[in-house]
Amino acid sequence: MIELDGVPNAATQPSVTITLPDGASRQVPVGAPVSAVAADISPRLAEAALAASVDDRLVDLTFPLTRDARVRIVTSKSPEALELYRHSTAHLMAAAVTSLFPNAQCGIGPAIDEGFFYDFVVDRPFVPEDLERIEARMRELASQGLPYERQMWPRDEALAFFTERGEPLKVQLIEEKTDGQTEVSCYVIKDRDTFVDFCVGPHVPSTDRLEAFKLLHTSNAYWKGDAKNQPMQRIYGTAFFSQKELDVYLKRLEEAKKRDHRKVGKELGLFTFHHWAPGATLWLAKGTILYNTLADYMRGVLFPAGYVEVKAPIVFNKALWEVSGHWDYYQDNMFLVKSADGEEMGLKPMNCPGHYLIYQSELRSYKDLPLRLHEQTPLHRNEASGVLAGLTRVRQFSQDDGHCFVTEEQIASEVEALLRLIRRVYADFGLPYTAKLATRPEKFLGNVATWDHAEAALKQALEAAGQEYTLNEGDGAFYGPKIDFDITDALGRTWQCGTIQLDYMMPQRFELTYIGADNAEHRPVVIHRAIFGSIERFIAILIEHFAGAFPLWLAPVQATVLPIADRHADYAHAVHSRLVETGLRAGLDLRQEKVNLKIREAQLQKVPYMLVLGDREAADGTVAVRSRSRGDLGARSLDQFLADALAEVDQKTLS
Repeated sequence: MIELDGVPNAATQPSVTITLPDGASRQVPVGAPVSAVAADISPRLAEAALAASVDDRLVDLTFPLTRDARVRIVTSKSPEALELYRHSTAHLMAAAVTSLFPNAQCGIGPAIDEGFFYDFVVDRPFVPEDLERIEARMRELASQGLPYERQMWPRDEALAFFTERGEPLKVQLIEEKTDGQTEVSCYVIKDRDTFVDFCVGPHVPSTDRLEAFKLLHTSNAYWKGDAKNQPMQRIYGTAFFSQKELDVYLKRLEEAKKRDHRKVGKELGLFTFHHWAPGATLWLAKGTILYNTLADYMRGVLFPAGYVEVKAPIVFNKALWEVSGHWDYYQDNMFLVKSADGEEMGLKPMNCPGHYLIYQSELRSYKDLPLRLHEQTPLHRNEASGVLAGLTRVRQFSQDDGHCFVTEEQIASEVEALLRLIRRVYADFGLPYTAKLATRPEKFLGNVATWDHAEAALKQALEAAGQEYTLNEGDGAFYGPKIDFDITDALGRTWQCGTIQLDYMMPQRFELTYIGADNAEHRPVVIHRAIFGSIERFIAILIEHFAGAFPLWLAPVQATVLPIADRHADYAHAVHSRLVETGLRAGLDLRQEKVNLKIREAQLQKVPYMLVLGDREAADGTVAVRSRSRGDLGARSLDQFLADALAEVDQKTLS
C-alpha cells in the first residue's frame, strides 16, 4: 500500500482499489492523488507522467482517488497527450499576454490539429514584435516550473471575480457552461502576476514541462466565430514534446508558405479575387482550364459508373427550404433574395433538395434503382468574412456532388462500388487517404434498429472493398451514419475531402417513394457522396501538394514552343498547330528574347515540357525537348514527342 507524506499505511486505513491497464491492481488510501499511483509504479513513470485517465476521464495528476477506479497514467506517448500539452501551452501564452498587456480580456484557448490558439480583446492589434515579447515571457514562466493549480470555486464567487476583473467573456462562459452547478473549475498560475482562467482542464503539472513551443502568427477573430460579436485578436502557436519535432514542423511550415495556393495561384495566373465579390473566385484563363479539366475528369469517372448529370436551379422558393429544414436550421448560412413580386427565395447551399425534386418528377420503380445523380453547379454559403481563406473557405463553390437513391438491400453493394471509385480517384492524383466510419450520435433521427442496419451495411461494404478504416464513434450525422475520407498531401498534412453519408430523413421529409416488386410503395435511402468535395478546395490542395508543378495531364499549359530566332517562327507555328490538333494544351512564345530567358520563364510557370526550335530542328523536322523536372532530353521527332506525351496524359503519370 502507498505511503503518503511519510505516514505509514495502517491495515485499518480506508483504501480504494486501482486497476491498471494490464489488469494489475493496487490498494491506495482514500483521497490519494493520481500522482502517487505513478510514483508507486516507478520513479521513471512518475517523472514522465503528465496527467491520468480515471475511468476514461482525463484528469490532473492531483486528482484525488476516492473510489475504486481504472487508472491509466498519461505520458508523452499517450494518444491524448499532445492535445493536453498544447492546451496547457495555450494557457501559458494567455498568462504571458495578461502579464504584458494587463487590460487584455481572455476568450478561449483550445488545442487544434497542429497547435493551439487563444483569443483576446486588446486595445490594439498584435504586431510581430508583440509575439516576440510574449514568447520570451512564456519561456520565463516555463523556466520557473510554476504549478497549474486547479481550484474549485463557488460559482457565485467565480462570476463576481471575473466581473470585477473586467472579463465579461469569461462571465458569459461560466453562465453558459455551468448552469445548475454550485462550483466551477479554475486554473491558477502564480508568478509576480497571478493568472486565473476558467477551465475544466486538465493540464500538465507545471510550466517547466513545456519546452518546445513557438508562436506563429496573429489574425482577426470574433467571439464565438460570429461577426456580430466582439472583435478579437487571435494568436496561433504550436508545441511539441521535443525541439527536434518542433524544428521539423517549422521547416514544413516554411515549405507550406512557399506552396501556399494563394501565392502560387497568383504566380501561375490561375485565379484572383476582388473585394466586390468576397469569397468568390475570379478564375483566369489557365485556372479555368484546370477547373474544367478536373470537372471533366470526374465526369469521365462517373458516367461509366452509371451516373447521369443533372442541373437544378440555383435559386428556390423558401417553401423548398422549409421542407428540407434549411429555412429553420441553416438560414443564417444562406443568401436570401426576394423576387420582384416579393417572393422569398434562397440561393442553394447544397444540391440535395433539387435532386429530391428531380427524383419526384416521375414515378419510380425498384427497377430504376440505384438512381445516381451528379451535379457540379455553383453553390453559395454565407460564410463570415473573417473566415474566408483563398480557395479553402469561400462563399461560392461547386462540388462533385452526387446522390444515389437505393433500396435498403442495395446499400452495401452501392457503398462498396463508391469505395472502389474513391480509391481510383485518389490514386490518379497520388493522394494517400484514410477512412473513418462515423456511427450513431447521441441525438439522432429514426430508430436504433435502422441505425444498426445502416452501420452494419457500411461495415460490410468497407470489408468487402478491402478498405481499412477507423471507428469514429458517435460522430455520424443526425440523419444517418457516414464514412469520411482524409487525404494526405506531400507535406504530410491531412484534409477531409470525400464523404459517403446515408440519409433516412430527407426521403421521408420529401415523401420519396418507389414501387417495389410487390407493387407497394417503399421509401428509398439516399446516399450523399462527394470525392473531391469542393472543387475549389480540391484545387487548393492540389496546388500545394504539387507546389504548382502539376503532372502533364493536369497542367493548364502542357508544352510551350520556344523558337530561338525570328527565322524559326514559321516552323514554330507549324509545331504549335500539330500539338494543338493532337489535343495537347500548348503555348507559343514568339517574343524577341533570348531563348534562355524564355526557358527560365516557362520553368517558373511550371510548364512540363519546353520545345526549343533552332536551325537544326527546323531542318530535321525535330524538336529539342526540355523537361521541367529532368532538364534537357535531347532532340526527338515531333511524332515521337507527341506519342510519348499523349501516353503520359493517358496513363496519368504523376512523376
